[in-house]
Amino acid sequence: MSIASAQHDGVVLIPVKAFGDAKGRLSDALGSQERADLAKEMATHVVKVQRNVAVAICCDDDDVAAWAESVNASVVWCPGTDLNGAVNAGLLAARSAGYAFAAIAHSDLPLAVSLDELLGWPGVTLVPDRHRAGTNVMALPTALDFRFSYGEASLQRHVIEALRHRRGLRIMHHESLGWDVDHPADLDLPTGTLL
Repeated sequence: MSIASAQHDGVVLIPVKAFGDAKGRLSDALGSQERADLAKEMATHVVKVQRNVAVAICCDDDDVAAWAESVNASVVWCPGTDLNGAVNAGLLAARSAGYAFAAIAHSDLPLAVSLDELLGWPGVTLVPDRHRAGTNVMALPTALDFRFSYGEASLQRHVIEALRHRRGLRIMHHESLGWDVDHPADLDLPTGTLL
């Protein structure tokens, strides 16, 4: 399983863990099946809103791979990796498939919009979460040997890494892309409803 050859300049990479393992921090508010359903619903939304780009799911779960194919996304199979390893595998696959630019988006963005406008810039674009601590979306040329550092308070580490490359850095605060779902309070979306 790999990304289809480039038919656009850019690809959106979305790392997705097994739906049944997702969103453990919501266990005080949602049961296990509800969390799995929510994770799948949000990931489907992130895929469906993309325009004028290819979409590839970075995963190591058979059910996620089958879901990816059902929503017309390519699959980058990356067993035994953490989030950083999955994103790195996706970037390498995108480069090999001929894509010049990639955007990386988390799968838990219920208000996501298409990322096509972030692609094509020669530097690194970072879209923080609404707390200005995490990195919800990143866009960069696939040629960069970027060291991903997702996890708690990743934004500052990604800023430092982007500056290391001296290709330019944009930090874009975006209300919709900044809203991710990690804690029960995050379920109370600005619109008042889930998806």
